[in-house]
Amino acid sequence: MFERLTKDARAVIEGAVAHARGGGARTVEAEHVLLAVLDSEGSRASFALSALGLGESRDAVREAVGEARRRAGLTRAEADALAGLGIDVREVVARVEEAHGVGAMAGESGSPGWWGGGRPRFG
Repeated sequence: MFERLTKDARAVIEGAVAHARGGGARTVEAEHVLLAVLDSEGSRASFALSALGLGESRDAVREAVGEARRRAGLTRAEADALAGLGIDVREVVARVEEAHGVGAMAGESGSPGWWGGGRPRFG
């Protein structure tokens, strides 16, 4: 099936896998695909994102994705909603990372997962 994709689409998939691998994720998620599309300058998808104003904010998008992963995938809106209930997500993240290391809530682990072989899983 992979060979039926366009050259640009294959490059995005490969880039998404690389982003997931680099972040220690066990599955390729939407944020990995988004980062790969932002990296694929000159593609139609990259052009579309640039037209929406995301092209110039590539670094901000990367930072936001990294912060969301540290919050176990919670969006800022969800963190704000929890704050309204008296739950400080930043404090929760800080305490978990203090006990278990940076990135603990992101599900990052030292185990090779599917990187040691086999096919990547997409979430």
